[in-house]
Amino acid sequence: MTKTNMSLEIVHLQDEEEGRKQQQQQQTQKTSNKNASSYMLLLGINYFCLFVGSFSSSMLTRFYYIHKGNSRWVTTWIQCAGFPLLLFPIFLPYYLFKTTSRRPFSGFQPKIIFLSIIIGFMLGLNNLLISWGISYLPVSTNSLLLSSQLAFILVFSIIIVKQKVTFSNLNCVILLTLSSVLLALGSSHDKPDDVSRRQYFIGFFCTIGAGLLFSLYLPIVEKIYRNVTCYSMVMEMQLVMEIAATALATIPMVAWGGGSEMKKERFHVFNLGPNAYVATVAINVVTWQLCFMGTAGMVFLTSSLTGGICSTALLAMNVLGGVLIFKEAFVGAKIVSTLLCVWGFGSYIYGMYINNVKENPNGNTTEMVEMASHDH
Repeated sequence: MTKTNMSLEIVHLQDEEEGRKQQQQQQTQKTSNKNASSYMLLLGINYFCLFVGSFSSSMLTRFYYIHKGNSRWVTTWIQCAGFPLLLFPIFLPYYLFKTTSRRPFSGFQPKIIFLSIIIGFMLGLNNLLISWGISYLPVSTNSLLLSSQLAFILVFSIIIVKQKVTFSNLNCVILLTLSSVLLALGSSHDKPDDVSRRQYFIGFFCTIGAGLLFSLYLPIVEKIYRNVTCYSMVMEMQLVMEIAATALATIPMVAWGGGSEMKKERFHVFNLGPNAYVATVAINVVTWQLCFMGTAGMVFLTSSLTGGICSTALLAMNVLGGVLIFKEAFVGAKIVSTLLCVWGFGSYIYGMYINNVKENPNGNTTEMVEMASHDH
């Protein structure tokens, strides 16, 4: 073989190698873009579930109390009794859609089951406190008080998952906390006519307690999720948690006559009739499940602080819902509190955007997804 032929052969081999590298890079980019699209789609679905669940469950629970429903055990139970709905996102991807090769509950270790049960009991207690709170407070007041959980979430996130403190998240927490304090100072004029001062403050402190428990729940599950490899396992953990929370609500409810109380409410107490009672309870079961499913997904896909901030931002919608649907007062401190809530969330979103632009000036979607999913 002449030197010329050898040179041509070498050049040909180099071209082939370069072509293979370019093909691999293109395939990797396609895979990355597909993963980024799937991530954003899943994130969008979870935030939609959180939005619909949070708003609808708050409105329906208050609707239940306004129309003479008065069982706090019932409202505690309906927050977690929709756990069978979680079987759909757990089993359908494997058996129907064929989008995953992982069988449901494979790799689900006893330690994860134990932790899920303990967290489920914590969630059950949180549900009970929420029921007491919303039974005595207007929707708008209850929602704004729950925004105080954000300060607790930041503190627990720093301690448990080593959350980085930035100006944007600290500013957001301060503004939302000020919103709650301002509301508390002006709360004496917001008491419903059929609620005593003592009951009002019971509802007030139960709501604060629910916020504290929920703010502890989010960083704990985030730390556990760091050892979870897929979204399906998150839903499996959520299923176990909800079963534990349902057991915590069901056992004392049955022991203290909650079943007969529910029957009495349906036929003799609820002033819209038995059919409306069943519809209210059934739809509320679904909406609460959407809320908790969306929250779990947001924490897994982003962080506990981001999930908490998104949940708190939706409280402003609940405030407006209480005003528009139930004609609650929207004056003075409540207006300023809502504006602070919106301002705090807006500053956090803007801070995240600026941070992503600085760290990723080329605007690569995949890299931004990576940062969002590991923003701890």
